[in-house]
Amino acid sequence: MPNSLADWLTYLESLHPKTIALGLERVAKVKQRLNLNPDFPIIVVGGTNGKGSVCAMLESILHAAGYRVGCYTSPHLLHYNERVRIARQQVSDAELCATFGKIEQVRVGRVLTRQDDVGRKPDLKISLTYFEFGTLAAMQCFIEHKVDVAILEVGLGGRLDAVNVFDSDCAVIASVDIDHADYLGDTREAIAYEKAGIMRGGKVAICADGDVPLAISDHAEKIGAELWQIGREFSFTPHQGQWDYRSKSGSRNALPYPALRGSFQLANASAVLAALDVLKDELPVSMDAVRRGLGEVQLAGRFQFVPGKPTLILDVAHNPHAARSLAQNLASLPPCQHTYAVFAMLKDKDMAGVVAALDPLVDTWLVAGIDAPRGATAGELEHAVRQRLGRGDILPFKSIAEALRYACNAAGENDRIIAFGSFYTVAEVMQAQGLHVT
Repeated sequence: MPNSLADWLTYLESLHPKTIALGLERVAKVKQRLNLNPDFPIIVVGGTNGKGSVCAMLESILHAAGYRVGCYTSPHLLHYNERVRIARQQVSDAELCATFGKIEQVRVGRVLTRQDDVGRKPDLKISLTYFEFGTLAAMQCFIEHKVDVAILEVGLGGRLDAVNVFDSDCAVIASVDIDHADYLGDTREAIAYEKAGIMRGGKVAICADGDVPLAISDHAEKIGAELWQIGREFSFTPHQGQWDYRSKSGSRNALPYPALRGSFQLANASAVLAALDVLKDELPVSMDAVRRGLGEVQLAGRFQFVPGKPTLILDVAHNPHAARSLAQNLASLPPCQHTYAVFAMLKDKDMAGVVAALDPLVDTWLVAGIDAPRGATAGELEHAVRQRLGRGDILPFKSIAEALRYACNAAGENDRIIAFGSFYTVAEVMQAQGLHVT
């Protein structure tokens, strides 16, 4: 077996011929062999954008309330360990390696009571994807550490995502928009149907999208899930420096704004409080814990400001919906003299749609290639920008680091640099700046 976490991750990438292979059959078989039957509440969080913010706020508030919280998110920025946290601490390399080893032994196991036609014992090896393996490992860690609650972020879609092999006590759908069209469909309703798959009959599902697709409400009715929609069963009211929350279960007033920047975070925060309302009998949470959790929440790469001059802002926005939110955040800031965009994306994303959302706010586009199988080249990005360019200049670079160096040298103290387009983009900038994910 591999000896280090890096070796394990390389090995996991080789187990399945496809990086993404949706379906629950493989992961369900290994889950059964491992006897992974958690006895703690599970909150599953899906959505096109906002999943990470919802998970981070849930984790922060429940931790402040004194619960031992297991949190599984993806993708990571700098280190795989970011994906699996217990009590707000990343699980160590040693524990991840040991857990991977347990899953591997079960994955390649043989059943000794059956024989095939020629008398040889059948090989029962199951081919898992990297994400499926990691999902099982996270739950194995949570069970071994006897967490009080687990928060699981959906990787892709919902219905056929590995996380969905575990039944949720409350499902949260943060938003629904077009992304991953090759896997989920190219209409909002088709994508909503996939995301609705995380709901469970007899349980509450939270939807924080103000325009709830019919696919979600129809599926909730079909399976007997209780759907809470923002603006109906729960809502928020912003005030000067504070906000109020109300739901069919009660209200919480004079709350601090979340430490995560952006006015849209209030929708995410209200979905978090709705989920806590749903689970209040099992996981009661005080007002003090809510206030502390909202004030202390951290999430790297989501409208993250890097201290210093010129202003450097990092955002993993990688689809038009997220880009529009980033544009809204940028527009709310004081005006600056010149804005440089360090921009890199994956080629299977809507590059033109992202450019269209940000173009009115960018003076100089510094486009760079991503050195990954799905990465767009600088030339492909330059073409996408030119198609949508209404103003400003475009400069291509071989790497994100080169584009960042140019921006830092060219920008004045009162200028602004935004680095966005992918987790890869933000990760490379963080490495270049010597930043860490806590």
